[in-house]
Amino acid sequence: MTYCPDRAAPLWSRPFHTLKEGPTVMTVADVVIVQQPKSVCVPQNYPVTLSVQAVGTGPLRYQWFDGQQIEVPCATESRLQVSLKKSESYICRVSDQYCNCIFSIWVRVKVLNLPVGVPPGWRGEPYIIAQPTPQQSVRHGDTITLKCLAFGMPSPQYQWYHNGHLLPKKNNEILEIKSAKADHVGSYLCSVSNVLEERWSEAADIALATPDNLPAPTLTATDKVALLIGNLNYTHHPRLMAPIMDVHELASLLQQLGFRVVSLLDLTLQEMEAAIDKFLQLLDRGVYAMFYYAGHGYEHLGRNYLVAIDAPRPYRTINCVCVQRVMCNMQERRAQLNVILLDTCRKWYKQSGPTSEINPLAPLGNTVYGYATTEDAEAFEVQDGGKSTGIFTKYLNKYILQPQKVTHILEQVSEDLGKDQLVSGKQVVEIKHTLKEPRALTDPVGTAGHTMELHLRDACWRQANVLPGRKLLDFPCGVQVELSFSALFSNILLVFGMVRNSGTMVQDCTVDLHSEPVMEDIFSGPGRSDEMHSLLLSKADNPDCSLRLCCLQRLERSLVIKVELHYTHRDRKLRLTECREVDIGRPLIASCRFSNRGPADRRQEAMQHTVGHKSNTRQSSHLPAHHARPSTRKAENIYQISASAASASTNEPEENDENDLHEFTV
Repeated sequence: MTYCPDRAAPLWSRPFHTLKEGPTVMTVADVVIVQQPKSVCVPQNYPVTLSVQAVGTGPLRYQWFDGQQIEVPCATESRLQVSLKKSESYICRVSDQYCNCIFSIWVRVKVLNLPVGVPPGWRGEPYIIAQPTPQQSVRHGDTITLKCLAFGMPSPQYQWYHNGHLLPKKNNEILEIKSAKADHVGSYLCSVSNVLEERWSEAADIALATPDNLPAPTLTATDKVALLIGNLNYTHHPRLMAPIMDVHELASLLQQLGFRVVSLLDLTLQEMEAAIDKFLQLLDRGVYAMFYYAGHGYEHLGRNYLVAIDAPRPYRTINCVCVQRVMCNMQERRAQLNVILLDTCRKWYKQSGPTSEINPLAPLGNTVYGYATTEDAEAFEVQDGGKSTGIFTKYLNKYILQPQKVTHILEQVSEDLGKDQLVSGKQVVEIKHTLKEPRALTDPVGTAGHTMELHLRDACWRQANVLPGRKLLDFPCGVQVELSFSALFSNILLVFGMVRNSGTMVQDCTVDLHSEPVMEDIFSGPGRSDEMHSLLLSKADNPDCSLRLCCLQRLERSLVIKVELHYTHRDRKLRLTECREVDIGRPLIASCRFSNRGPADRRQEAMQHTVGHKSNTRQSSHLPAHHARPSTRKAENIYQISASAASASTNEPEENDENDLHEFTV
């Protein structure tokens, strides 16, 4: 370490230093630091640059020293670049040619040795990596300890709050409250900030327990959201039956568990990707998330692919949705629980490929996979009377309401399916998970400390679930017709018409409903009437007519309901017709505008379904009774190709190079 030999006292203690040269006197200003270096907190081996800015007379010299006051080799610039495995402190000496020098403040490069990193494109804003324990139950007099850790450049500052009130002098990473009492009960939050941004920790709820009865902490979710997709009407592949009832019944059960559910049928590739993007917007820390899919699928090179209804024949992976990519995106949102349930086949199409394996982005311990079948195997649907269901979802719905750990639910499903003689030796449930806590789908929702996040998710969710209000239409003949609306799925709207006042001069009133634009009816195919009638009966209150509007995600403008009233004039004995129209906007998922497509869309153009339909007027045959039929069941391969289709072409997808294998691990 080199110092000026003629200076025993600190050089920055004097404002000026004078030197005599001949007959004149020159005054030299001291060195002044105008910008101090900043402490930082980063992961191991993260590149950090410390910098100092100073002004003085003539060229300035710099020398950096470490925490042991030893010169850092070659560190003679105003900027010091380091990449450390452990924490270290630094100081910089700035001197001029006149032996004036000054030292910067000490700064610390704090290195946290934790198995997490920072997200791509991180600019140094606070990034919380360790949250306070969500719930604690402590005895009277115990010590309460809460911890919050974050990366940041500059190092973040901490401020703790109790029930929304600032706690003076509680501005460390660790909050310690000794001798807990009733005043300390409540919700704690930590504000983490630097000059770039402010972030808030998750809430920590502290309860005071009696000495003799310390309850086990209750696991909670800050919210519960689910995306359910069922594909059945394929353009180029065999159509399915089971996804209708599977998605409908599972959605109803999840709603009983407090989930916000978006249920969708018959999506193209572009629509599936758009729905998943919307779903990801609902995920955040503390949220329980479920993604369910029923339809065609397969396995390729260790990955699972979901087949969109517009996938060509033969299709490639680019025409399908990769499940592992969905899983990685869910984990990036750091939800508290991620559940992925796939009722689809997993036949291999490249036998030399590796087996599938779940490797989360980080050891989060929060992902559960439930496969309807094992690798290179098929999944089956069951036809029991007029009802079709995937056999996996049949047993899943049987147990899903039970207050048990998610993996235990799936184990019961596996046991029951294994005993079913229809699929014995053909289909076996496979369960994979990284769950480290006994989290259940029945866990309650606790929103303390998460009001703003819940409000934002609620607004996003409601966008896809807005139903029109009841409409009362007055006709010139004196008749009133009431329109009511119900969501069968998030992209299927039911419109019911009911004559409320028949007037004095009319008789034999009937009502027809139409839509503009005309929306296709995906349930009009053969063999589905019984199932749809059962769903309509559960939604309707004996209406005079009904209208089923499907595929609302493709609606590009406001939806207009046309009401035709047919009646006989009592005096004139003439059959007359009057019409009214009502604009109901863009209901349900239509408000999310899935139909907007860019020029770079990857999906293939599918055959356009523009099947118009009229409503069913209530007659004796409108909603036939669901007659009991012999309880005979037949297991059918969900991925089975009919003999005529198989003779024409193969359903095996084309091979491709899978150039994006490096993007994530499967």
